[in-house]
Amino acid sequence: KENKIISRPPVVAVMGHIDHGKSTLLGYIRKTNVTETETGGITQKISAYEVIHKDENGQDRKITFLDTPGHEAFSKMRERGARIADIAILVVSAEDGVKPQTIEAWKTIVESKIPCIVTINKIDKPGANVEKTKIDLAEKEIYLENYGGKIPFAEISAKVGTGVDNLLSLILLLSEMESLEGNLDENANGYVIEVNLDSRRGIMATLIIKNGTIKKGMTVVAEDSLCSTRIIENFKGEMIDEASFSSPVRIVGFDKMPRAGAKFQSFNKKAEAEEEAKKFKTSGKNKKEDTNENNKKIIPIILKADVAGSLEAIEKEIGKIQNDTAEFKIVLSGIGPISEGDVKGVSSGAEAVVLGFNVKADKSATEIAEKRGITISFFDIIYKLTEWLAGEMEAKRPRVETVEVTGRAKIIRAFSRTKERQIIGGKVVEGQINLNSTVKIMRRDFEIGRGKIVNLEKTKTKTSMVEEGSEFGMMIESKIEIVAGDVIESFAVVQK
Repeated sequence: KENKIISRPPVVAVMGHIDHGKSTLLGYIRKTNVTETETGGITQKISAYEVIHKDENGQDRKITFLDTPGHEAFSKMRERGARIADIAILVVSAEDGVKPQTIEAWKTIVESKIPCIVTINKIDKPGANVEKTKIDLAEKEIYLENYGGKIPFAEISAKVGTGVDNLLSLILLLSEMESLEGNLDENANGYVIEVNLDSRRGIMATLIIKNGTIKKGMTVVAEDSLCSTRIIENFKGEMIDEASFSSPVRIVGFDKMPRAGAKFQSFNKKAEAEEEAKKFKTSGKNKKEDTNENNKKIIPIILKADVAGSLEAIEKEIGKIQNDTAEFKIVLSGIGPISEGDVKGVSSGAEAVVLGFNVKADKSATEIAEKRGITISFFDIIYKLTEWLAGEMEAKRPRVETVEVTGRAKIIRAFSRTKERQIIGGKVVEGQINLNSTVKIMRRDFEIGRGKIVNLEKTKTKTSMVEEGSEFGMMIESKIEIVAGDVIESFAVVQK
């Protein structure tokens, strides 16, 4: 059998800090602008695009780009992007320099062991300083060519397109050095990069093919999720009959939600695919561990989002919201609108939080929520959702009343006494003593009773407060007889 292995196009992950111009770069390459459709300018879905670039011989060469979000919440998605990719592009702004997310993205690239091109963007901006950025990178142990290392770099302006052609040529050169290969005759395999639920079409997944060819009539299996390839679309949404390595494709009609980041395989016979799915089920890899083993108050969350990537990122962010007495637990999560079934799972007036991210609620779900006094909250930016949740945790966590000592005074002398009141003199040894406050009467470190300060004098002048180190005279209302050597403690009851 003749050797069918040929070179394949590179899959490139674009990474870096938020606002450093990744989407603008992809937008320029594709002659469209991705950022315009994004809320708050943050890219919130992994997307994949194929572009054609002429190499030095004038031949058309394909490059597949993955747009991995730069927002901190999407580190899991970024890690997946780097693992799926053959080459990483680390975008750094010549204006802002190296940021924490730049370092985080760099660590992901290093761990993934894939070659990288550093792209210094925004060189057209008035505040751009390319040399300072290169030094900044070297200080963070990212050594560029001619700056103590071997990492290739390109200086670009994604907005106006300066240096972008040079960057694409650099990608093709690096791709040749990596000797990327694939076999067209094999059945396609690769990764699931995005999953979403369409109310009309069902469960859809975007796949990146790393080897082989996918054709109509095959069956795709990703862990224990199955899908027949009746509908295959390219990245433009056009119907196609087949696709081969490095291409992003969308297939429609999975029997259950595949996991974003899962490896997929394709089979000519459905029975073979079913056998593969069965192997995964019996391997026990799909069992989830229950991690909640403490005595904290559990606040249940029902979470629905538009796509799997956003769902995953939100779940990660919710895990970061910590408290000593309470914690959130996602009891139900999924893709698509909030349904009647989602809300029915919440008991009336419960502590549960129902959240929708870039989705709406069905009319029946809204009606049931109103009847049961359940609030459904909607968001389209992740950090606003997490800020709101942090406030909810503070409001819902259990309150513990604690007694805090605000002042302590030693009694030096006891004067006249009636049945209910007594005049005493003393000195404040800690904190302050206030008029009208309730105090504990302590004898040899034991509380023997309580009283209320009804008159307070300092240097024979009436006052409302005596501070530490000062002597005082006071009239105290109490049935307990106070003697010299006793200590009185003023306190406040605080809810924590």
